[in-house]
Amino acid sequence: MRHFGHIAPEVRQRLFHQEPCEFGVGSPARLLSAALGATLYSPATRPRLADDIVRQAGNGVVSMVLCLEDSISDADVVEGEDNLVRQFADLAARTGGELPLLFVRVRAPEQIPDLVRRLGPDARLLSGFVMPKFTEERGIPFLEALTCAEAESGRRLFAMPVLESPELLYRESRVDTLEGIFRAIDKYRDRVLALRLGVTDFCSSYGLRRAPDMTAYDVQIVASVIADVVNMLGRADGTGFTVTGPVWEYFRVPERMFKPMLRHSPFLEGQAVELRERLIEHAMDGLLREISLDQANGLLGKTCIHPSHVLPVHALSVVSHEEFSDAADILRPERGGGGVLRSAYTNKMNEVKPHRAWAERIMLRAEVFGVANEDVGFVELLAAGIPG
Repeated sequence: MRHFGHIAPEVRQRLFHQEPCEFGVGSPARLLSAALGATLYSPATRPRLADDIVRQAGNGVVSMVLCLEDSISDADVVEGEDNLVRQFADLAARTGGELPLLFVRVRAPEQIPDLVRRLGPDARLLSGFVMPKFTEERGIPFLEALTCAEAESGRRLFAMPVLESPELLYRESRVDTLEGIFRAIDKYRDRVLALRLGVTDFCSSYGLRRAPDMTAYDVQIVASVIADVVNMLGRADGTGFTVTGPVWEYFRVPERMFKPMLRHSPFLEGQAVELRERLIEHAMDGLLREISLDQANGLLGKTCIHPSHVLPVHALSVVSHEEFSDAADILRPERGGGGVLRSAYTNKMNEVKPHRAWAERIMLRAEVFGVANEDVGFVELLAAGIPG
């Protein structure tokens, strides 16, 4: 599969200076962690789940989480497990077409080996498990269960811990909790694909819920947790992990208090005024701003609960021609000794040593999401990716 693989090849050629690469379940973990993009969550109880997965793959979704935790009732867990087994059998029987990377969000460690055994050969469609409310104490049993399931099935399975516990939120226990989480995931580093942020749970601890014209970064107590998670678990020195952006809860705004956060000019230039109005109507201006802030704060990818959120995440993940040009200049072999140079766009300073880690991250993102042509912006990418 590849990002923007659902649009016609001639359209991709027009949009991209460098097209997104192909990847699959067997790709290196470093590539997959960057390629997750908009990870779409779906309750595991959906009766036509296999059809949903195939349809979303056709719309550009490359990773999905099938949830047995908070998205379903306690009374529906057994039915959800049974349904997953049936739906995986349905998917396995189909031929042709790429499927997204599929993960199951479980409630308890023992569900992991049990589900892998019940799936049998259909477990080949499974990429791993999402582990809720992850701390060192609660997380180690999940990781041990994953290791056992791997040994029994002979398949590589990834973990995606969710950081959402109150211990992580509270100031007096945050550092100890983060240190414990690092010890746990560092021990199983080869199997931890990405860390996911449970911002809804963070807000719940204080009875908060951000409005559609507010981002997670406007809620200061949430912003402080994100900063500390990136500080301790997302470093660019080789010890860090991919940290994904928090969920955006809205897909329609009944009433607006503040002005929209989308400028007119990019849409006028792209002859896409109607697209701007549609984005505003569906609260996408707030989502687009939050995606930009995610990236500025060191996050990559995003948890999504509505299919309409997928394309904005992917469109804003494409590397601009300017970013690519700067990164390529910084990483030239002859620049190994450092120094300062003017950017090819003649609008900024590129300082080789301080900007090197940024450039390496840009190149990884460019590999999986592609590089836009010089005259292509996010408006064109959005418009091209919308199903006709």
